[in-house]
Amino acid sequence: MRDKGEFHPSIPCVSVYVNIWRWPRCVMVSVCDEELLGKVLREGDLVFEVNEKFYKGSRMTVEEALVHLRNCNIANLVGEKIVEAAIKEKIVHPEAVIRIAGIPHAQIVRM
Repeated sequence: MRDKGEFHPSIPCVSVYVNIWRWPRCVMVSVCDEELLGKVLREGDLVFEVNEKFYKGSRMTVEEALVHLRNCNIANLVGEKIVEAAIKEKIVHPEAVIRIAGIPHAQIVRM
Protein backbone atom coordinates (compact mmCIF):
# COMPACT_ATOMS: atom_id res chain seq x y z
CA MET A 1 0.00 0.00 0.00
CA ARG A 2 1.31 3.43 -0.80
CA ASP A 3 1.42 6.60 1.25
CA LYS A 4 -1.82 8.47 1.79
CA GLY A 5 -2.31 11.17 -0.81
CA GLU A 6 0.49 10.00 -3.12
CA PHE A 7 -0.22 10.51 -6.84
CA HIS A 8 -0.50 7.31 -8.84
CA PRO A 9 -0.39 7.73 -12.65
CA SER A 10 -2.18 4.44 -13.39
CA ILE A 11 -5.43 5.76 -11.87
CA PRO A 12 -7.49 7.57 -14.52
CA CYS A 13 -8.30 11.25 -14.04
CA VAL A 14 -12.05 10.88 -14.37
CA SER A 15 -14.68 12.51 -12.23
CA VAL A 16 -16.65 10.99 -9.39
CA TYR A 17 -18.89 12.50 -6.76
CA VAL A 18 -17.76 12.22 -3.15
CA ASN A 19 -19.90 13.01 -0.13
CA ILE A 20 -18.30 13.01 3.32
CA TRP A 21 -19.95 12.92 6.74
CA ARG A 22 -17.88 13.47 9.87
CA TRP A 23 -18.80 12.59 13.44
CA PRO A 24 -16.52 12.64 16.50
CA ARG A 25 -15.39 9.01 16.08
CA CYS A 26 -16.42 8.14 12.52
CA VAL A 27 -16.03 9.34 8.95
CA MET A 28 -18.37 8.03 6.27
CA VAL A 29 -17.70 8.51 2.56
CA SER A 30 -19.99 7.81 -0.39
CA VAL A 31 -18.57 7.78 -3.92
CA CYS A 32 -20.25 7.27 -7.27
CA ASP A 33 -19.04 7.49 -10.84
CA GLU A 34 -20.17 10.84 -12.22
CA GLU A 35 -22.48 9.39 -14.88
CA LEU A 36 -24.42 7.29 -12.34
CA LEU A 37 -25.59 10.16 -10.13
CA GLY A 38 -29.39 10.22 -10.05
CA LYS A 39 -29.76 6.85 -11.80
CA VAL A 40 -31.85 3.96 -10.53
CA LEU A 41 -30.39 0.47 -10.92
CA ARG A 42 -32.92 -2.37 -11.09
CA GLU A 43 -32.29 -6.08 -10.96
CA GLY A 44 -35.17 -8.39 -10.16
CA ASP A 45 -36.82 -7.11 -6.98
CA LEU A 46 -33.74 -5.06 -6.06
CA VAL A 47 -33.89 -1.30 -6.62
CA PHE A 48 -30.73 0.72 -5.92
CA GLU A 49 -31.00 4.49 -6.20
CA VAL A 50 -27.80 6.47 -6.71
CA ASN A 51 -29.44 9.26 -4.74
CA GLU A 52 -28.10 12.81 -5.03
CA LYS A 53 -28.74 13.47 -1.32
CA PHE A 54 -26.44 10.58 -0.42
CA TYR A 55 -23.81 10.59 -3.17
CA LYS A 56 -23.60 14.16 -4.47
CA GLY A 57 -20.94 16.05 -2.64
CA SER A 58 -17.80 17.38 -4.26
CA ARG A 59 -16.87 16.46 -7.81
CA MET A 60 -13.27 15.22 -7.90
CA THR A 61 -10.90 12.81 -9.60
CA VAL A 62 -10.82 9.13 -8.73
CA GLU A 63 -7.34 9.68 -7.27
CA GLU A 64 -8.65 12.37 -4.91
CA ALA A 65 -11.56 10.13 -3.90
CA LEU A 66 -9.15 7.31 -3.05
CA VAL A 67 -7.45 9.55 -0.48
CA HIS A 68 -10.79 9.92 1.33
CA LEU A 69 -11.50 6.19 1.06
CA ARG A 70 -8.17 5.37 2.69
CA ASN A 71 -9.04 7.55 5.68
CA CYS A 72 -12.69 6.71 6.38
CA ASN A 73 -14.41 4.23 8.69
CA ILE A 74 -17.39 3.52 6.45
CA ALA A 75 -17.75 3.84 2.69
CA ASN A 76 -20.26 3.14 -0.05
CA LEU A 77 -18.98 2.96 -3.63
CA VAL A 78 -20.89 2.51 -6.87
CA GLY A 79 -19.55 2.49 -10.42
CA GLU A 80 -16.93 0.82 -12.59
CA LYS A 81 -14.31 3.56 -12.23
CA ILE A 82 -14.29 4.02 -8.47
CA VAL A 83 -14.74 0.35 -7.58
CA GLU A 84 -12.03 -0.77 -10.03
CA ALA A 85 -9.62 1.85 -8.65
CA ALA A 86 -10.42 0.84 -5.04
CA ILE A 87 -9.70 -2.80 -5.90
CA LYS A 88 -6.46 -1.88 -7.67
CA GLU A 89 -5.35 0.08 -4.59
CA LYS A 90 -6.36 -2.78 -2.25
CA ILE A 91 -8.96 -0.66 -0.49
CA VAL A 92 -11.71 -3.08 -1.53
CA HIS A 93 -11.36 -6.85 -1.89
CA PRO A 94 -12.68 -8.06 -5.27
CA GLU A 95 -14.86 -10.68 -3.57
CA ALA A 96 -16.62 -7.94 -1.58
CA VAL A 97 -18.10 -6.43 -4.75
CA ILE A 98 -21.65 -7.13 -5.86
CA ARG A 99 -23.16 -6.13 -9.18
CA ILE A 100 -26.58 -4.56 -9.51
CA ALA A 101 -27.83 -4.33 -13.08
CA GLY A 102 -24.21 -4.95 -14.09
CA ILE A 103 -22.84 -2.00 -12.06
CA PRO A 104 -20.36 -2.76 -9.26
CA HIS A 105 -21.15 -1.75 -5.68
CA ALA A 106 -18.99 -2.16 -2.59
CA GLN A 107 -19.17 -1.19 1.05
CA ILE A 108 -16.33 -0.74 3.52
CA VAL A 109 -16.58 -0.88 7.31
CA ARG A 110 -13.47 -0.43 9.47
CA MET A 111 -13.80 -0.69 13.23
